[in-house]
Amino acid sequence: MSEYAGNLKQQVGRYGIWSVGLRAEDPERRDERAEAVAELERLGFGAVWLGGNSSARNAVPLLRASERIVVGTSIQSIWEHGADAAAADFTEVEAAHPGRFVLGLGVSHGPRVTGYRRPYSTMVEYVDALDKAGMPAGRRVLAALGAKMLRLSRDRAAGAIPYLVTPEHTAQAREILGVDALLAPEFKVVLDSDPVRARATARAYLARYLELPNYVRNFLRIGFTEADVTGGGSDRLIDAVFAWGDEDAIRRRITAFHEAGADHVALQVVEEGPQDVLPREGWRRLAALLG
Repeated sequence: MSEYAGNLKQQVGRYGIWSVGLRAEDPERRDERAEAVAELERLGFGAVWLGGNSSARNAVPLLRASERIVVGTSIQSIWEHGADAAAADFTEVEAAHPGRFVLGLGVSHGPRVTGYRRPYSTMVEYVDALDKAGMPAGRRVLAALGAKMLRLSRDRAAGAIPYLVTPEHTAQAREILGVDALLAPEFKVVLDSDPVRARATARAYLARYLELPNYVRNFLRIGFTEADVTGGGSDRLIDAVFAWGDEDAIRRRITAFHEAGADHVALQVVEEGPQDVLPREGWRRLAALLG
């Protein structure tokens, strides 16, 4: 996958935006989403990553509203979207917007999926089916946390898009992926320098993820303790998986991912309030501090 991964690295650049709001389907906010993605392109972000079990259908309006920015799913659940349909959707989007859509795939979480079973083996079967349907392996990335899925990302995709990780995880992932594969971790940012308020915002957001065993297991695997992942998350955990503080502090935290081996960091601005609100002023502030 190294040739395409190299091209993809250049396309997405060093920074992107991760957003649930941009994948929303409320027709009354269609224009707002179109304006937002066009602005993100002007601000210099190389990619937008759509959360909330997104699909090619969610990407198309954003691709139409922009000219260059890459749009990726982060993630499309392999349990809810069949491989043949995913390959057909990719072919259709690729014909209309060549080289700009990336299919990010993930195994989701047992508590959210009826009939959840053998996630790694099921992912292997899924990418086998994508290959059979003719979808290029270099146009997909996997939401990989553990070593087996990271190796699959290296061997059967353009790379990995780990979610809710730290620079330490990124360093371990780079060692497994090697130098060629794309490594694009997601990282959450709270644009607030007040420690009490920033941690409260972060802790409220993290709560939903501490109910999901895949993330908890990964935290324990990279050195956190049971005490860190209970009671809403320790300050140590909060400070590791969120950036907060003044501009210099936030910039240093993001840079740490690149220093650990990330090619691209998908930045999620976390604020109080509903997830589907687009934090456009936060995106502007983030672009300014990244220079």
